[in-house]
Amino acid sequence: MSDYTMTVTLDRAYDDVVPLVRDALAEQGFGVLTEIDVRATLKAKLDVDVPAQVILGACRPQLAHQALEATPSLGALLPCNVVVRTEPDGRTAVEVIDPEAMARLEDSPVIREVADEARTRLRAALDALEPVEVA
Repeated sequence: MSDYTMTVTLDRAYDDVVPLVRDALAEQGFGVLTEIDVRATLKAKLDVDVPAQVILGACRPQLAHQALEATPSLGALLPCNVVVRTEPDGRTAVEVIDPEAMARLEDSPVIREVADEARTRLRAALDALEPVEVA
């Protein structure tokens, strides 16, 4: 795992996990603004087969607004990407950008506050997925 993401790995099928992730994000006030089906995109563009993977662009509007009011350039880092992917062992990983990593790019008390709340909410969403491993 990385120092810029938070991850859980589940003993569940990918197709079962994706709706659970959406629900867990919604419980924490995040909506999904974008969705990229990586497997379908790479198949269509490169004719390659890869394991199932989706990138969900999650946003909590109140936090996005606060961050953008303080530092408009942070829009380049929004929304928060949440990746759901099939692992080689058949389990499913859910990985999200750690807002702490974004906060390190901008020294601002407002951004720190937004990042702390976003991190708490995203961590709660991951924890709600009944992880096997937490990183």
